[in-house]
Amino acid sequence: MLDVGNKSPEEAVGADAPAVGIPAPASAPEAPGAPGAAGTGAPAGLAPAPLRPYLIVAGVLCALYFLYSWVQYAHFRTPSWDLGIFGQSVRAYAEFRAPIVDIKGPGFPILGDHFSPVTALLAPLYWIWPSPVALLFAQAALFAASSVVVGRTAQQVLGSRAAGLGLAIAYGLSWGLQEAVKSDFHEIAFAVPLLALTCRALILGRWSLAASWAIPLILVKEDMGLTVAMVGAVLFLKGSRRLGAALAAFGVAAFALTVLVLIPAASSLGQYDYWSKIEKTGEGADTSFGQIVGDALASGDRWEMVFHLLAITGFLALRSPLVLLVLPTLGWRFLSQDPNHWGMLWHYSAILMPIVFLALVDGARAVRTSPRAWLVSYGRVVVPVATAVALALAAHLPLRELTKPETYRADARVAQARAALAAVPEGASVETDVSLLAHLTADHRVYWAGTSQDVDPDYLVYDLRGWSQHASDPELLASQLHPRARYELTHRSDGFAVLKRR
Repeated sequence: MLDVGNKSPEEAVGADAPAVGIPAPASAPEAPGAPGAAGTGAPAGLAPAPLRPYLIVAGVLCALYFLYSWVQYAHFRTPSWDLGIFGQSVRAYAEFRAPIVDIKGPGFPILGDHFSPVTALLAPLYWIWPSPVALLFAQAALFAASSVVVGRTAQQVLGSRAAGLGLAIAYGLSWGLQEAVKSDFHEIAFAVPLLALTCRALILGRWSLAASWAIPLILVKEDMGLTVAMVGAVLFLKGSRRLGAALAAFGVAAFALTVLVLIPAASSLGQYDYWSKIEKTGEGADTSFGQIVGDALASGDRWEMVFHLLAITGFLALRSPLVLLVLPTLGWRFLSQDPNHWGMLWHYSAILMPIVFLALVDGARAVRTSPRAWLVSYGRVVVPVATAVALALAAHLPLRELTKPETYRADARVAQARAALAAVPEGASVETDVSLLAHLTADHRVYWAGTSQDVDPDYLVYDLRGWSQHASDPELLASQLHPRARYELTHRSDGFAVLKRR
């Protein structure tokens, strides 16, 4: 089903008959190295795509993403410890310190966990806005910026502003991005626009530019090296064999270097710890490769995720070689024994969204010359259908919470959490639970209650919901977790307890 012929997009479009409702772009081929569209201009051979409408869409999306993230943060609904981890590492970069993340363990070097030096780019923002909320805003802006790339590419290639704006909205409301917003900040926020720009360059036949946008992905996360290698494979299939082979080799080498050398060198464990996600079951038992593959292929959750990934494009993404770029990410997620990696939740699918939506654009262009009349007709309507599906699905996705008054209502638990935070002096070292981690990282040295047994912080702040068996006696809990030190209760509410080291 993949169209991997060695044609530039403009040559392919030039041979197409105009689709009903989506006029074909001009047939003149683009001059090599022609500049991208700016303002109302466009490269030769492409339909014009004014920037302003897409900036408006991006502005609205950014506001929605950030509002959701901020309300979740302000009401202590943080779903995991990740925002605290990234807040601690970005603060370290901003203070020109090594990225030590005590939340993962006292003195833990974060580059020994995941190789994501790209987050150092957030240090200047942290100088202005020293809060984890700044990271949430950065992610919202990066996600929203990628919608501009997706929408304008759709308009330029398909020749219709309605198609471009519709696809920008469908992409911006896609389940992969919404679930990532719900999951707080992650380093993949940088990969989303980079992949959108890479796919745009591939669609426009700009092979060197595609490679240039892909290469920085290796600084986002260690597994991105395999995605870079797949970009090289797509370039090879498109006819740029030398560049494609070189990029594929670079991607594989970068992946090997990070997981076999750089991460083990930085890790206190001396190895890449996430191999265990593949090699061991959730119960910690060893498993064979045959069992891993068998379980992956028989998993309904994994295949349901793939179905929804392709369904949001009306399955027309399968007509483009760009869809191959999803394989590295889907590959490790299929092999993983961690159920969190299988389904549609969390942030793992965000990087797949720009790929499949721009593969849809490429596929819609490709089917214009199909000998199958039904496929040509389907290509004419697939973009508005995908937009309608996205709008319908949005009623069941996280951003729908913004339409409910109770989302913004602060309950007694919020007041109790704020009082607990206020009871900890600025600059003190503190051990706490997931719900308060991120709120303390800006001006405290923070440890997580599950990894700090080797140190005795100045303060302990416990969310008593997670310690129900000790809710009546927090001092007993403190003595069990920190037998070498003595702590006294200084603040107590129905939800939280604050203890100070004597």
